[in-house]
Amino acid sequence: MRRALAHILVILFLVTSLGAAPGPNNSDSKRKSAVSPKREVRKRPKAYQVGRASWYGKFFHGKQTASGEAYDMFQFTAAHRELPLGTWLRVTNLRNGRWVVVRVNDRGPVPPSRIIDLSYGAATMLELRQHGVERVRLELINPSTLETLAMNTGAM
Repeated sequence: MRRALAHILVILFLVTSLGAAPGPNNSDSKRKSAVSPKREVRKRPKAYQVGRASWYGKFFHGKQTASGEAYDMFQFTAAHRELPLGTWLRVTNLRNGRWVVVRVNDRGPVPPSRIIDLSYGAATMLELRQHGVERVRLELINPSTLETLAMNTGAM
């Protein structure tokens, strides 16, 4: 009798202390069914945005940007309407394939037909200055990726 009582108490203890695992809710089951067992390898990161880019330079040099810092036309910076200030982007000129990494530190561009305004320095690297406006692809970059890249290339 004592032995049976002891077994019941042990089982009762285990059941109450371990608890039951929660079952999947609808969002979990949908997420699992949408993920294939094989991971797809992309050759190129997904574009955040594709559209027309312009640049700005000497007239704004030294003036205050939306981030509060002075605009330096020779730095690799950009103006974007929506992205948070401090966001890093890889900007690729779709005409020639050249790309540059810029930091969003200002708001713009003013014309609604454009998605980004680049600094003179960034526009020069993309060979955008000669044409004024070019079609570009924007890709978001994680800041830790930049740190890793800089350390591997000895830039830091």
